[in-house]
Amino acid sequence: MKAPSQVGPPHGHQKLFTGVVSRMNPENCESMQRKIWFFGHFGTHNFGNECTLMAIRYHLSRALPEAQVACICSYPEALTAARNIETIPFSRSIVRAWNLKNPLAKLMRKIFIGMPSELCRWLDAFRTFRCADMLIIPGTGLLTDAFGPVGWGPYNLFKWTLMAKLAGCKVVFASVGAGPINTMTGRYFVKTALSLADYRSYRDKSSLQCANGIGLYANNDPIYPDLVFSLPDTVLPANTGTAKRKAIVGLGLMGHAGQYGTEMPCGTARRPYLENLVVFAKWLLDHGYDIRLLIGDGDDKNVTREFKCLLKARLEVYDEERIIDEPALSVEQLLPQIAEADLVVATRFHNVLFALLLNKPVIAISFHHKCASLMSEMGLAEYCHEISDMSAERLVEQFQDLEKNAQKLKPLIRQKVEQCRKALDEQYSLIFKSL
Repeated sequence: MKAPSQVGPPHGHQKLFTGVVSRMNPENCESMQRKIWFFGHFGTHNFGNECTLMAIRYHLSRALPEAQVACICSYPEALTAARNIETIPFSRSIVRAWNLKNPLAKLMRKIFIGMPSELCRWLDAFRTFRCADMLIIPGTGLLTDAFGPVGWGPYNLFKWTLMAKLAGCKVVFASVGAGPINTMTGRYFVKTALSLADYRSYRDKSSLQCANGIGLYANNDPIYPDLVFSLPDTVLPANTGTAKRKAIVGLGLMGHAGQYGTEMPCGTARRPYLENLVVFAKWLLDHGYDIRLLIGDGDDKNVTREFKCLLKARLEVYDEERIIDEPALSVEQLLPQIAEADLVVATRFHNVLFALLLNKPVIAISFHHKCASLMSEMGLAEYCHEISDMSAERLVEQFQDLEKNAQKLKPLIRQKVEQCRKALDEQYSLIFKSL
């Protein structure tokens, strides 16, 4: 992967937004004010996804303060309530669902209700974009079929990008992550959606290789850092560190670690993952460190409870003052928790990235190629620990080395983060100048 200082359009990069498609029936638009739509798995309690949307909305508001902004997302009501943004769902309900057990009845419902309903959704999507200027798919690991083709999977991505293009709307993929894409239909939908784009970039070399792997010629597409690197300074808390009697280690858990990055997802890696982390946590406590448990998604609460139960079984005394577990319901609550840590060991991709933003030396427990790519880009490849080959003993060795070199690593991390932020400023200028 290119170093952050080199991230950007390669020589001979495609012209941005070549040609203009005439808008259909502009006289029907209520206003000629610019309208920008975002598409993504938003409205959940996934802090990485929410931060991605926060970052690009902030930079859009700086470039085009008068533009209207709206979002096509997984949980529109939750996103509207949390972020005060106009929203619509990926796939709205048209007919109330009911359970049918008879195979013939199911087939009839699919033919006479399901197919006409889906046709209505396609028409809805077209109407959505008739007066819009741009559809942006901002970052996140959206280009995958690991969790199925529908919902926020590749089918709806294909549907909305195609309708945007037919309505004369520009389509932008900005710093997107890709893979795994295992099915033939998934590859078709992702490849077609990407091929419709007026502009596309990837957050790492491995995602670009994944795009090439599904038959899309993407070698001239640029690589830009993850959009969360461009969070405004006002969102980031001060680095408090510790002037305390014990150093604090942030330990980030992940609810479905080991499932997302494999070719054939399964849950078999969860138990050894937790058991190795329990051994590592016990070592930290025995050597005078306090632990702050971190999550990156609402789904991580269950795995945190399971981890604590396993840890309690290993300890003679479970001291809750030394194993800090405070709720984090938003990224605004999570970031100060990371800021309080001296060192971080995390699984979720964006928890690792948050640590880097806050200039914290970090070990990434890598469950997906994006984790290894990020650590390599930041010059921290030796502190990447593969989840498929978890070893508490090796994790302890990496941690001791990280602590020993922490003061040397902090200036490097700060420099790399600043390079990423400058590269993203360049990309935002490329994207928004056409409007």
